Amino acid sequence: MLLGNLDPATLISRIIVLVIAFTIHEFAHAITAHYFGDTTPEMNGRLTLNPLRHLDPMGSLLLLVAGFGWARPVPVNPFVLQRRSPAAMMLVSLAGPLSNLLMAALGAIPFRLGLVSLFDAFNTGFFPSAAHILYEFVLINLVLLLFNLIPLAPLDGEKIADYFFPPSWGRVLDTIRPYGPIILIAIVFVGPYVGLDIIGWIMGPPLRALFGLLVG
Repeated sequence: MLLGNLDPATLISRIIVLVIAFTIHEFAHAITAHYFGDTTPEMNGRLTLNPLRHLDPMGSLLLLVAGFGWARPVPVNPFVLQRRSPAAMMLVSLAGPLSNLLMAALGAIPFRLGLVSLFDAFNTGFFPSAAHILYEFVLINLVLLLFNLIPLAPLDGEKIADYFFPPSWGRVLDTIRPYGPIILIAIVFVGPYVGLDIIGWIMGPPLRALFGLLVG
């Protein structure tokens, strides 16, 4: 997997990151849908920054132990969004990953300004240092950004790709959409046990590049 080493300091850091990153990610979906006139998120209590409305037990647990996971998807009405703009559904989907990119960039500022160092992030005891929390904050937000951009349902990347892909590619997405969750489960849970860390192969290079770009 992309992230490991679940020591107490890392566990505490990831709990903090989980609450912030997942909440803002899902709120970004909800507020963007609301902007386009879809009241579905608000009616379902998702137009809020209350973490309890957004966290998914299994996805949260996976984030803690593996470094990536998911929150409860924000329900939207694609027909309402389509009437407002052909790009509305894509923009609602894109809002979540963009929020993770923004959070990662903000979390990297103290590293860039020299207020904390990467050395401090790895030199910690039972409780995490500020540098350790910021390190996990930047890294996990980048992982969530890249993971959600994978063009497989139910991830955000599938709807984003559906908007930009030519019609022939879009038909391929339509064909595999019902099997998206099964494919993801196979990639995430089964692949590593047979020596196929597909997630690592896909996300590793851009993750390292983005982290180096942001943190330096």
